[in-house]
Amino acid sequence: MSATSRLAQIPSENNNQEQNSPEVTQSGKSYESLGASISPLLGASLSQLTQWVQQQDQPAYRGRQLHSWIYQKGARTLSEISVFPKQWRQALADVSIGRSSLHYRLEAADGTVKYLLRLADGQIIETVGIPTAKRLTVCVSSQVGCPMACDFCATGKGGFSRNLARHEIVDQVLTVQEDFGQRVSNVVFMGMGEPLLNLDAVVGAVKSINQDVGIGMRSLTISTVGIPNRIRQLAQHQLQVTFAVSLHASNQKLREQLIPSAKHYSLEALLADCREYVQLTNRRVTFEYILLAGLNDLPKHATELARHLRGFQSHVNLIPYNPISEADYQRPSPQQIEAFVDVLKQQNIAVSVRRSRGLDKDAACGQLRLSVGLEL
Repeated sequence: MSATSRLAQIPSENNNQEQNSPEVTQSGKSYESLGASISPLLGASLSQLTQWVQQQDQPAYRGRQLHSWIYQKGARTLSEISVFPKQWRQALADVSIGRSSLHYRLEAADGTVKYLLRLADGQIIETVGIPTAKRLTVCVSSQVGCPMACDFCATGKGGFSRNLARHEIVDQVLTVQEDFGQRVSNVVFMGMGEPLLNLDAVVGAVKSINQDVGIGMRSLTISTVGIPNRIRQLAQHQLQVTFAVSLHASNQKLREQLIPSAKHYSLEALLADCREYVQLTNRRVTFEYILLAGLNDLPKHATELARHLRGFQSHVNLIPYNPISEADYQRPSPQQIEAFVDVLKQQNIAVSVRRSRGLDKDAACGQLRLSVGLEL
């Protein structure tokens, strides 16, 4: 089935692999009912790991040890956990923690690092570590590929394989943290995939990143292009995360040109759901807007966008287009960007411009893709 033909199915609740039931691991066990054979362990909480060790006739304090070795010491196998009895470690040889392996690593001139990670089934995903003077941000993927097929995005050009499990998302944060040798301060769900099409695993990963890895909830961002009914579902979890919506257009016709799935979810309906999100969570919405030269970056587009957002508890994050080989769009000039910003400010719309990081290694926004043929 082609990416285009899949798009018509995306808005249907029945066509998403993820269901509104307890998230299950690759072993088929839910994290909510850990059994003696649970695997992988990554993504489980302290209480769940404690329950697991007790089910194996080990004292409860082994749960604290296991939690520390997984989340703080970065253990990749249970055989590494030297505080465990040797005989028990041997008995647990087939139990997986759930870590990925590094397939490829690329470092950009600005210090941004793109990782290609190989999962247990051989699938490859991309993760990006973005360092600044005060922060280390990880851009994580939520799916292998992406079914949304946005016309300006490299990930969407490569099609979709599957959703990621909770442990596969958490693993990306730990991988970057270990490689940089410093604590991750921020995590953004802006890598490969549409997070709201994998909502259970994403919410589970957010909670684990917060409670187990120790990153503040307000330092986490979930980004979506917009999926019918899913914004309300996210709001009902009452997460204190930053919520970002990819608009990229100031009217419905232009949005459908850039985002094929927008045909099933009007701009008006999306904005109405965003207003409901603000009411349910009392948190503002960030609207992401990629600026494409001559297409959606004119002052008239800024005026139109401002009209939609007037009186909205929101913030606009402008993203100058990052080029990909599969599309002919152009990055606007600094003067064009400044003019767009000026119009929004005149209309009292909160706005900022995102600085592109990792551009020379295809690690910037919209440039992540399934890379094949790369070997260490």
